[in-house]
Amino acid sequence: MIIIDRTIISDEVVEKPFACNVLACKGACCVEGDGGAPLTWEEATVLEKLIDLIIPYLSDPGRKAIQRYGPWRWDSNGQLATPLQNGKDACAYAVTDNGITRCAIQSAWQQGAWQNTPEATFSKPLSCHLYPVRITQYENFDAVNYHQWDLCAPACAAGHRQGIRVFEFVQEALIRRFGQPWFEQLKAAAAYMNSSKPSGCCAQDRVNGQQSAPNCAEVLSQQP
Repeated sequence: MIIIDRTIISDEVVEKPFACNVLACKGACCVEGDGGAPLTWEEATVLEKLIDLIIPYLSDPGRKAIQRYGPWRWDSNGQLATPLQNGKDACAYAVTDNGITRCAIQSAWQQGAWQNTPEATFSKPLSCHLYPVRITQYENFDAVNYHQWDLCAPACAAGHRQGIRVFEFVQEALIRRFGQPWFEQLKAAAAYMNSSKPSGCCAQDRVNGQQSAPNCAEVLSQQP
């Protein structure tokens, strides 16, 4: 593990390859799962301010979910989260076009829907921006971990192909959360660690020069 200030970072964050391949996964992370995207109080407040600007970018089920639940809700674990379409399906802000699901919040932001407001830098919830990194806050430290999900096997393969690791893929989000100096320390630690270690791949670590199936070669051969 790596310790920077009051954060403890899992080795997997700097060792695992990852580069989102939306053409392969079709944006499944916005659809699968048992809850909406985690939110902070600040983000919930921002969504309340921006919801009228986001609504034109939503799907019909998404609009209905917002009308019923509002721009955020409490999930089954008592945490702030985005609502779900029909109360149980995809995120209310998920929009599928030509078979690929994307975030309506991000689409609206990219179109400059609130570029002249105090919320101009808000592109989407931090939990989405950080994925596959998850941050758990404890009393004395924040745990920064890699969330492993079978849906993201194509991203692991793409990261292996392109030489991109988890922390590099989410660089912008990590800086958004912890700041540039923190990220520079993480980058230095990663360079030191990765100079002497082979990378793991596709949710399987190399052990004694071998890999357990499904291995990278199998996933790579199936990806565009």
